[in-house]
Amino acid sequence: MKVLITGATGLVGQEIVNLCHQSGIEVNYLTTSKDKLSSKANYTGYFWDPKRGEIDTDCFNDVEVIVNLVGATVAKRWTSSYRKEILESRTRTASLILESLRNIKHSVRHIVSASAIGIYPDSFQNYYMEDAPERDTGFLGEVVTQWENAVLQFKTLDIEVSLLRIGLVLSEKGGAFPKMVKPIRFGMGAFFGNGKQWQSWIHVQDLARIFMFVIEEELTGVFNAVAPNPVSNKKLMNTIAEKLNKKIVLPNVPRLTMKLFLGEMHSLLFSSQRVCSSRISTTGFNFNFDNIASAVDVLIDEESR
Repeated sequence: MKVLITGATGLVGQEIVNLCHQSGIEVNYLTTSKDKLSSKANYTGYFWDPKRGEIDTDCFNDVEVIVNLVGATVAKRWTSSYRKEILESRTRTASLILESLRNIKHSVRHIVSASAIGIYPDSFQNYYMEDAPERDTGFLGEVVTQWENAVLQFKTLDIEVSLLRIGLVLSEKGGAFPKMVKPIRFGMGAFFGNGKQWQSWIHVQDLARIFMFVIEEELTGVFNAVAPNPVSNKKLMNTIAEKLNKKIVLPNVPRLTMKLFLGEMHSLLFSSQRVCSSRISTTGFNFNFDNIASAVDVLIDEESR
């Protein structure tokens, strides 16, 4: 089999590439940087420029499955221009791939795309399954809704669609986790708000394994890509502190303070989504990291090496 990956050089993409190669799956990938192009027997890069509508359609040669991970980070201040980039880096890229496939002969039969649990509203009480009708009415909810709708258009070409709604990805190599660990390591850790907000997390290795499982088992539809046991912000921070033999002693960080520093982006730190992963589990997928203590143990040990 051969897959095409967008966002292959990112945190999750690199994990998926490694798993593909372990399974003997060849990888084509799209990049906006010509410096990142390489041509190996099982790993070939192709250039695209979604802003200009340019794509090297050779990237689709013999490809059966597209893994769609591309999207500008939401962990930057949401200026009006950056809001546009967050949205278009997801919707315009999907549309460019779709329109390119309309105009060529291809063998693509399945697209497995990243999505986000930000589609669900902020709630301390609700426990969200994939079929929950509620939608977040803020910026992130709108982005995820448009993102998913753009990917669902692949059905018009009789291409199967899978959407993986991803939670807080924990990796020692980047993303949020090292930023959480650093202040705690130096005795400067603190909870955000009252610390009761739910954080639906997943270890990056399990996330990559879910992508591979969905590809290999040819699963379709929407799946919550989170670990089985969400935790509060307080529980997550205390678990990290315990592993480091530290204590959280600073006062809680008020929401208003972070809003002044980060603008609307502060909602990432305070929003609460308790999300259920039972649908992927009932298909036969087994998590290697199903509780936060075991995940944090391994992540900190890896980070310390």
